[in-house]
Amino acid sequence: MIPTTNFMYKIKPRTNASTFLHHFNQTLNLFFLPSSGSRFLSHQTVDNCRRQEIREEESPVSKFDFKAYMLEKIGVVNQALDAAVPLRDPVKLHEAMRYSLLSQGKRICPIVCLASCRLVGGDESMALPSACALEMIHAMSLMHDDLPCMDNDDLRRGRPSNHVVFGEHVSVIAGYALLARAFEHIATDTKGVAPGKIVRVVSELARLIGPEGVVAGQVADLKCGGNGQLDMGVEQLEYIHLHKTAASVEASAVAGAVLGGGREEEIDRLRRYSRCAGLMFQVVDDVLDVTKSCAELGKTCGKDLVAGKATYPKLMGVEKSMEYAEKLKEEAQEQLVGFDQEKAAPLIALANYIVQRQK
Repeated sequence: MIPTTNFMYKIKPRTNASTFLHHFNQTLNLFFLPSSGSRFLSHQTVDNCRRQEIREEESPVSKFDFKAYMLEKIGVVNQALDAAVPLRDPVKLHEAMRYSLLSQGKRICPIVCLASCRLVGGDESMALPSACALEMIHAMSLMHDDLPCMDNDDLRRGRPSNHVVFGEHVSVIAGYALLARAFEHIATDTKGVAPGKIVRVVSELARLIGPEGVVAGQVADLKCGGNGQLDMGVEQLEYIHLHKTAASVEASAVAGAVLGGGREEEIDRLRRYSRCAGLMFQVVDDVLDVTKSCAELGKTCGKDLVAGKATYPKLMGVEKSMEYAEKLKEEAQEQLVGFDQEKAAPLIALANYIVQRQK
C-alpha cells in the first residue's frame, strides 16, 4: 500500500489498485530460484515443457503478425484522427492541435481500445471514435507535460515540442481544445452503441484522466521529483505511474470493452490487463531512457537522471527493472486466459512488444 503522507494532497487510492500486483518485495522474491533442490529438470518436467512449446507453436498467437496488425490499425487511427480534427479557423490553433495529434506515435491507447472492443465481441467501428478521443487526450497530456512549468522538454517524437513551435500560450490552449474535442467526438460520432454505454465511457475517461487518475499521478510526480524534493521508494513510484501511464491504458481497455458489450467480469479482467501493461510500459521507458541515445528515442534522454528524479533503474537497477517488466507482462497475459485466443492475440502480442521494444 502506498503511503499517502509523502504527497502534497492525501490522494485517495484507486479501487483495488494493487490487488492484482505483487508488492515489490514479493515480486523480487519470485525472481530467484530456491536455494535447495535439484539443479536439473526431471524427464517429466522436460516433457511438459516440450508439450507447452508445441501448444504455443500451434496457437493462434504464434501465427499472429503483430507488425502487420499494428501498421494496419495505426493507418486506420491516423486517417480517423485527420478527419476528426481538420485544419480550419482559427488556423494557428488547429495547426498546433494537429502538430501533436498527427505526429508519429505508437498509438498504444487507440489500439488497446479497438482490440478490447473486438475481444468481447464488438465491432471495432463502435470504438473508433473513443480510440481517437484517447489519442487526443494523450496528445494533450504530452503537450502539457513538455511545458517549461512541467517537465520542460524541447523534444518530442523526434521533433521540437509543441510549445517550442507555437509558443507556450498556444500550446496550452491547443491542449484544452483537444481535451474538449475528445469528449465531443465520443458523444457525437459513436454509432451503433446504446446511449448508456456511451455515457459510461465518458464517465470512465473523465475519472481516469482526472483527480483520481492522471492528474493525481502528475501532482505526486511533481512533488516527489528531483531538485531536493521528497525522496521516493518503489511503492511511491508505482503509485505515480499507475495513476499516469497505466491509467491512460486502463481507460482505453475499459472504453473498448464497454462499447463492445463486454460483461463486467470481462471488463474487470481487461482493466487488470491494462494496468499491468501500462505500468510495464513505464518500467521499460525508464530503462530505455538510460540505455538508448536521444536519436534512437526521438526525445531527450537521461533527463530524469540529471534532474535526480526517481526511476525504476535508479531504484532497482536496469536488470531488476527488466525482470519486473517481465513479471508484469506475465500478469497482464494471465488476464487474457479464457478469452478467444485468436481475438486475444493482439493484446497478448502487444504485451510482448512493450517489454521488448527498443524505442
